[in-house]
Amino acid sequence: MEDISKIIGRRIRGFRKQKKLSQEALAEKCDLHPTYIGQLERGEKNPTVESVMEIAVGLGIPIEQLFSNISCCEQENANYIPDRISWLLSDLQPNEQQVIYDLILTALRLRG
Repeated sequence: MEDISKIIGRRIRGFRKQKKLSQEALAEKCDLHPTYIGQLERGEKNPTVESVMEIAVGLGIPIEQLFSNISCCEQENANYIPDRISWLLSDLQPNEQQVIYDLILTALRLRG
């Protein structure tokens, strides 16, 4: 099973990029160190509950968005397509993410 710290880190990075925040800007909003934000995003550190809450507030998202659809079962998690897509998108710029999102919407409309 993929390390939950890596999943949460990818989600933090994705939301941060979506909000067009640098690691430094997010760290300032959360009263955390930018290096710590980077370590969390790379899955190198396990965040505390307090840190996760501060980051969610800094990102302006409900805390549950950072944990949604994380499975405790290795088989389910490995095949959960939204997480696989999220992983692929996490390193893209927000405008590139938007293009992929628009393509997905177009594909959904074409399916009938």
